[in-house]
Amino acid sequence: MLAAWIAAVSGAAFLAFAADKRAAVRGERRTRESTLLLLALAGGSPGAIAAQQLLRHKTRKEPFRSLLWTVAAAQAAAGLWIALA
Repeated sequence: MLAAWIAAVSGAAFLAFAADKRAAVRGERRTRESTLLLLALAGGSPGAIAAQQLLRHKTRKEPFRSLLWTVAAAQAAAGLWIALA
């Protein structure tokens, strides 16, 4: 069940990053950074980081980049803690 949630939210995060990248290129209305971070926080950090790296989107934007990696690190630590418990 948890794996399905993470996969679904990661997919949504990836699509949100892709839509924001497309909007940036076209000069259209952008997705709020808070929305992108909330998707990562909800369990979509794998998709968010994959999109960030593959699409080369928001890779130098601070503090967004640091916040995204902090969320991912906290989720990885929590997953490790759960796996070892």
